[in-house]
Amino acid sequence: MTTLLDGLRVLEFAGQYTGVGGRLLAELGGDVVVVEPPTGASTRHRPPFVDDTRDPDRSLRWWAENVGKRSVTVDPDDPAEIERLRALIRTVDVVIADDISVADGRIRHHEVAQDNPGVIWVAVTPFGRDSARASDPTTDLTMMAGAGPVWNCGYDDHSIPPIHGGGDQATNIAGHYCAIGALAALAHRDRTGRGQLVDVNVTAACNVTSEQTTYNWLVAGETCVRQTGRHAYFLPSSPVQVRCADGAYATTGILPRRPTEFADMLAWLRDLDLEEEFPEAVFLEMAAGREAPLDIAKIGVDDETTAILSAAREAMGLIASRLPAHEFFTSGQRRGFPVGAVLTVDEAFEDEHVVARGFPLPVDHPELDRTVRYPGRPYHLHTADTPVPARPPLVGEHDRLLYDPATSKVASRESVSATTDQ
Repeated sequence: MTTLLDGLRVLEFAGQYTGVGGRLLAELGGDVVVVEPPTGASTRHRPPFVDDTRDPDRSLRWWAENVGKRSVTVDPDDPAEIERLRALIRTVDVVIADDISVADGRIRHHEVAQDNPGVIWVAVTPFGRDSARASDPTTDLTMMAGAGPVWNCGYDDHSIPPIHGGGDQATNIAGHYCAIGALAALAHRDRTGRGQLVDVNVTAACNVTSEQTTYNWLVAGETCVRQTGRHAYFLPSSPVQVRCADGAYATTGILPRRPTEFADMLAWLRDLDLEEEFPEAVFLEMAAGREAPLDIAKIGVDDETTAILSAAREAMGLIASRLPAHEFFTSGQRRGFPVGAVLTVDEAFEDEHVVARGFPLPVDHPELDRTVRYPGRPYHLHTADTPVPARPPLVGEHDRLLYDPATSKVASRESVSATTDQ
């Protein structure tokens, strides 16, 4: 079985922002070993816990970030364990850590690079390694607020405070940039044979996700404001959430631009016998008869463009109000309109399209005598296999297996799977 990162060895030192990057590399086929203190990584002690049983091997937060990995524990105060770790780190391709040193400073990047010139060391830190704020404590809220995304999130009514999204968004963003940095450095090493130190600044990574908010301010001095369920912008846009016939909500998505799209919208109105009660349909006919697409930059400037796009938004709202949310979504998609139903997390996980794509991933947990469904990879790689990963490791589960006493090299996946239960 061949995977994209087949044979790649990754050593991840469990930290506040390292877990997701390690998981992404594991999903691509890397052999990821996470190093923890003897009591287990701090993530293991965060709720919620399976069956509400507080246990370091039952934390759902730990599960989410560490499926497909293996675990070793190292006591930084034990010189023998540090030497064993030092020998192991010489054999790996990628190190992921929350600094340029690990094991309480006993092992440093420049020392490792001398022994292993091809090693790629990814340091994932809240403010960048050289920041004056490097020692400041952080939480997901402070990272997202300080970097900008919280400013983007909320409602048209600005008397309501901004919204902090759930799910440790800063950790997820940092993890993706960690994986991107590692993959870019691997591509560089393929050409040059040299490893690199990759400095992932979590604040900067989160700021990049604030879309046009930052650069509109830097370039034009314009302040983008929060808008319900749509992009923050310095000009107000039309609402896109609509309550459907079944009481559920849908989003009417991006407005049409091309004449054929307006013709399709007009046909949808006619198929539902709604044209007569929608006098603004005349603007859709006008747009369908144009020779060129509409320029949305002319909204609020050109009266015809403004009237056409306003009519299109109202037409979508009318159609949605007469259909159940799911039917509006599927019918709209079939007609080529990027509309969608607003789903809860559970509904999204059970959606037939999501299931058909293989996103819900069954992972066996023999220690609990159950199979648990995980969120899988959101993409398919047609040139590589996508094996079902092993369940997240128990604390120090692979201490005995991952070190060959003679060579101190990482054991193969085959030897681990064959001896785990011994």
